[in-house]
Amino acid sequence: MWDPMVYRRYGTERSRPFFDLVSRIGATAPRAVTDLGCGSGELTRTLAERWPQARVTGIDSSPEMIAKAGPGDFRVGDIAEWRPDPDTDVVVTNAALQWVPGHQDMLVRWVAALPAGAWLAMQVPGNFDAPSHRLLRAVAGDFGVGDVLREAPVDDPADYADLLAGADVDAWETTYLHLLPVDGPDHPVLRWMEGTALRPVRAALGDDAWTDLRAELGRRLAEAYPEGHGRVAFPFRRIFVVATI
Repeated sequence: MWDPMVYRRYGTERSRPFFDLVSRIGATAPRAVTDLGCGSGELTRTLAERWPQARVTGIDSSPEMIAKAGPGDFRVGDIAEWRPDPDTDVVVTNAALQWVPGHQDMLVRWVAALPAGAWLAMQVPGNFDAPSHRLLRAVAGDFGVGDVLREAPVDDPADYADLLAGADVDAWETTYLHLLPVDGPDHPVLRWMEGTALRPVRAALGDDAWTDLRAELGRRLAEAYPEGHGRVAFPFRRIFVVATI
């Protein structure tokens, strides 16, 4: 279950890739815009501000997130079941497709169904081989829940570009260096991961086991990401694709 308040930790760092992604969309007067994996809707509303004449819809699988979205056209829905309408001119999906098995085939279907001139923009985290995720998989395995994690659910930019070769594709990657403040007893990378990567682990464990796992992971993260000058340097790779149909 998603917790909007936990996810909003480090909101500035999490939102920056969204703005880097949508800045590459060249649509001027789209009829309909869909944000898939919209979360609690703050970033979706910036799309409505950019294209005030468009019908802007946000879709997310989490009822908790949608409940926090406020005014606007926000809906609970499964991204895997979504299909574009004939007038869908812009599709944005930011940090969501890594949760959808087989999303590569889904992207191909979307491109085939979108109207000529439409834009598809996606961003997914590409840090599954980072120390944070390697340590998470190791600790989760020690606690018997390693099977709830995925080792490599996303592709590299070149793979996505090849997948969508029938479109005009702009694909790239960026590694952001987040300087996370140390402002409490918990390691800041652990606090970051609680909003995303740790969710399936937390769901698989009882309270006592979760407390023990969290403490062990925090100790290992502190070794991998040491504190300096009151902050922790946390490199985070992300993968971007913008395709014009």
